[in-house]
Amino acid sequence: MEVTFFGTSAGLPTKERNTQSIALNLEPFSNSVWLFDVGEGTQHQILRHSIKLGKIDHIFITHMHGDHIFGLPGLLTSRSFQGGENKPLTLIGPKGIQNFIETSLKLSESHLNYPITYIEINQQLTYHHKGFTVQAELLNHGITSYGYRIEAPTTPGTINADALKNIGLEPGPKYQEVKLQDTFEQNGFIYKSDDFKGKAKPGPIISIFGDTKPCENENVIAKDADIMIHEATYIEGEKTLANNYHHSHIDDVFKLIERANVSKSLITHISNRYNMEDVELIYNDLKSKSGIPQFYFVKDFDTYKI
Repeated sequence: MEVTFFGTSAGLPTKERNTQSIALNLEPFSNSVWLFDVGEGTQHQILRHSIKLGKIDHIFITHMHGDHIFGLPGLLTSRSFQGGENKPLTLIGPKGIQNFIETSLKLSESHLNYPITYIEINQQLTYHHKGFTVQAELLNHGITSYGYRIEAPTTPGTINADALKNIGLEPGPKYQEVKLQDTFEQNGFIYKSDDFKGKAKPGPIISIFGDTKPCENENVIAKDADIMIHEATYIEGEKTLANNYHHSHIDDVFKLIERANVSKSLITHISNRYNMEDVELIYNDLKSKSGIPQFYFVKDFDTYKI
């Protein structure tokens, strides 16, 4: 799996950074891509990348501010002509997202050649798809805003071929049964599959936050995450200003990293007041201080393997 950033700016685009959009490539678990938020210009960013619109089968929206949704109507329309024909799409987000899309398409007389399933979240959501579990929890941003916790499927333990040979089972199609089922039959005996496999490996946990100031549900979304993607609209200065606008300061994110035992943190949604040189200087200054957890300020087109 890997995550790619198509937009990392907050509120407004800059010459260097687009507004918010994040792609999660599900390989090797699934040959598809999930998109989180679709800021204006996202489809232009995707044209500069190897990801194809036809591979996107889920879109998750954190909240209804324009820098997170204004690219949706154009991207959905383009998907019809760029590999999406007859490929269903699931769109998950706050109440109002279906009305926004259907109104935009109707007034622009745009027509899609694939079906959309809308799931509008009411405070909380647990969603299952092909072994993935997605949990959405309400954040604190003034308007309805959600964080998403994605738990990838567990990888079954490796088959112990020697142990199977000891009971007379040679390599072949029967091994798939041992791999996928709880029990299997051999020479009239029923065996537990787990006795012939190594330890199963839990899938990675990815936490993706919408805009928020600190709140209790952040801990639920971030707990033990392998990758956490969080906003830090304000990366220096007095944190009261950030919280007054229902946003997070970098110090808020650092505290969450420690509380939730996060392995790697990717910081996005950085205010347009900072240019790339500013961000680099602030990053180096923060990293020079003691007690700072591992983190990265991301920029457009950064990709991280999970």
